Amino acid sequence: MKAPIRKAVFPVAGLGTRFLPATKAMPKEMLTVVDRPLIQYVVEEARAAGIEHFILVTGRNKAVIEDHFDIQVELEAALRARGRADALEDLSPDLPTPGQMSFTRQQVPLGLGHAVWCARELVGHEPFAVLLPDMIMQGTPGCLSQMVAVYNETGGNVIAVEECDPDRTNQYGIVGVGEAAAKGAFRITAMVEKPDPKSAPSNLFINGRYILQPGIFEHLARQHRGAGNEIQLTDAMIALSKAEAFYGHRFTGRTFDCGSKLGFLVANVAFALGREDLGDAFADEVRALLDAKRS
Repeated sequence: MKAPIRKAVFPVAGLGTRFLPATKAMPKEMLTVVDRPLIQYVVEEARAAGIEHFILVTGRNKAVIEDHFDIQVELEAALRARGRADALEDLSPDLPTPGQMSFTRQQVPLGLGHAVWCARELVGHEPFAVLLPDMIMQGTPGCLSQMVAVYNETGGNVIAVEECDPDRTNQYGIVGVGEAAAKGAFRITAMVEKPDPKSAPSNLFINGRYILQPGIFEHLARQHRGAGNEIQLTDAMIALSKAEAFYGHRFTGRTFDCGSKLGFLVANVAFALGREDLGDAFADEVRALLDAKRS
């Protein structure tokens, strides 16, 4: 019997230096795509995949993230007094039930692997998901839901991947492709961090969604420093892959790298165009801007 994926880890301790000065006093994860912060998109994706316990690894000046997922008594009272039932309905789906959300601190920024390791006591000895809030997805079903379906067939560890330009493999973690394992999935034969395009095992990059077995913590606990003198999750996965199977899932959808300014802006456009209440009017405004730029 495969243990179900009940818990998810969200590393949100980053400094967000690529978005200064906007992130000087506000966490990067609270930047909004249309009218929702980045962290809300990934929490909703996890909830749709059946996640029951949301574990956020935070840092200093991140308390506003905790506040976002809490009840705002004064705000709700004001909305009720004004008869704003629509706004109240927008707030209610965001809130986890009591005990569903936990927070732990990463006191020192030592990399993604270290952030995941900080969640070890809350995860316990069961498989879990990791979702990077920088990466938000469009797809039906969601990326993690697709991965859980693969996991239910294969077990082991599952990583979501997408294609990149073969000349840009030196910007990503790249996987090697083995035999087919499930619909849309394959056995991973290698994981290489930012390989030269001439030696890359494929052009499939790891897109920020993982299902991992608890054995990963044993490797992370060794605190081995890798690229950038940080504790890299990829290094621990490579070590774990010598004993446990890893599978790649080709995500059928679109990923937006909101850790970059361009990706963040494109995400705002894409999600706005997909909204029933905004899409048509927003498309007209975008066309007008493009026409003005061409003239």
